[in-house]
Amino acid sequence: MELCITAINGGSTTSVLNSNPPRSSPSLLLPKNPTSLQLRTSRRPTSISRQFHPLHFAVSASPSTAVTSETDNLPADITVTETQQPNSRVKLSIQVPPEVCDDCYKKVIVEFMKQAKVPGFRPGKTVPENILVNYVGKKSVEKATIESILRRTLPHAMSSMTATALTDSVSIMTKFSEMEQAYASSNSLRYDVIVDVAPEVKWIPENGYKNMKVVVEIDSDIDAQKVFEQELRRRHKSLGALRIVTDRGLQVGDLVVLDISATTIDEDKSNIQNIPSAESKGYHFDTEDGAKLIPGFLDAIIGIQRGETKSFPLVFPESWAQENLRGIHAQFIVECKELFYRDLPELDDSLAPKLLPGSTTLEQVKEALLQRCKEAEQTAREQAADNAILAQLCKMVEVDIPQSLFEEQGRQLYGAKLLEIQANVKLNEEQLATLSSKKAVEEYLLHQKDNIMNMIKQSIAVGDIFKRENLQFSTDDLVKEVENSIAEFKRQKQDYDEERVKGQVQEILEGAKVLEWLRDHAEIQYIIR
Repeated sequence: MELCITAINGGSTTSVLNSNPPRSSPSLLLPKNPTSLQLRTSRRPTSISRQFHPLHFAVSASPSTAVTSETDNLPADITVTETQQPNSRVKLSIQVPPEVCDDCYKKVIVEFMKQAKVPGFRPGKTVPENILVNYVGKKSVEKATIESILRRTLPHAMSSMTATALTDSVSIMTKFSEMEQAYASSNSLRYDVIVDVAPEVKWIPENGYKNMKVVVEIDSDIDAQKVFEQELRRRHKSLGALRIVTDRGLQVGDLVVLDISATTIDEDKSNIQNIPSAESKGYHFDTEDGAKLIPGFLDAIIGIQRGETKSFPLVFPESWAQENLRGIHAQFIVECKELFYRDLPELDDSLAPKLLPGSTTLEQVKEALLQRCKEAEQTAREQAADNAILAQLCKMVEVDIPQSLFEEQGRQLYGAKLLEIQANVKLNEEQLATLSSKKAVEEYLLHQKDNIMNMIKQSIAVGDIFKRENLQFSTDDLVKEVENSIAEFKRQKQDYDEERVKGQVQEILEGAKVLEWLRDHAEIQYIIR
């Protein structure tokens, strides 16, 4: 298709499109409703690299007009003015001349002639135009003509956008009633279209991703040696028998059953309040897990005996998980209900098969468990590094995110969340309808806007790096992963779109390649927190 630029004024580009487009123009499909919720399953919560596909769009025709939707030749040129809009959008103002409108009108009359059964005329006989229009109705003919005009001219208008337009992002902004009025008065048509386009990525600094310096905070709990010792100890304890303590107080290593209550400590004695979230009846506490409780709790109850009650003050640390308790001074009252010690068998080769099935020696058990813990630590470190890299990428790119892309990503995340809820809780039809409603989806998009935007920025940045660095993955890997994904859908008896699955798998493989490349080229510093 030839594109002739005729004028550039105030950021708007006016072009006259040649009316003979190539036969390779994209087919037209109805766009999705942007507010409808589509539940989809994915192997990850969000795509990490979005592919921008050619445009697929159509205007719905009434059942009475069987007008073909394929791109065809027009008797005259249409004029299209492109205007850049915020959020990676382009406005197309399309002027359709009378010659095209007349041609569409004639085609509509021919179709009505084939389908209408006008009284007094045998099938196949030519019906005078004025009689046909009176029988069908002038308004119906005009409506069908406008639909025909839109259907035939949109592919021509969009021809310059097919490489950058996002799938399902085209919207006709002009009201149909306005088009009816314009056509009736002037036998021509003008309408506006808004389309989202692939956003441009701006790196700050340019190519900054090539020499990233990343600080990764990792939890000390993932240390392989530490986790190994805890796991070996846990398995050893599982083989011991609990014995009631009768002649002493609580020691580290014991298991104790406690009734716990707590109140706030305030200088104003009249303002003492219970702390319900700190209360527990029959709480089973393994003293070897003392680090998981409020600091000082274990030390305060050491030596307590069965039936004894102790009272002591403690302060919830500022790092406490429950924000409303941080910094609170509390008075704890603890009653020891039961006290046990573990009668553990000697840790030797005889326990190997029980500690780890298939093992014959204690050394084999230790080697196997330590190896597992090392692999788990490595996986955790890589995941933490990936998260830190993605977070940093998000800060290094500027991108004008299209609304359709934001809504699609948000609906996918909400759909995955709803599937998770359904898997854990059996929802009735009313509950499911409420959670799937337009209002529920829009509230989710509003509350999760920043999170969704960051995910999209990360995804676009990763996709840009994949192209810039000419990264590749094998076709065999793609085929294998697609087959595995489809097999999982079938196993769960869920519907799927094979092309969509292929696209998602491709995005996953691209993301994996990019993160691998970034880890190899980044300066990564690990900090234990």
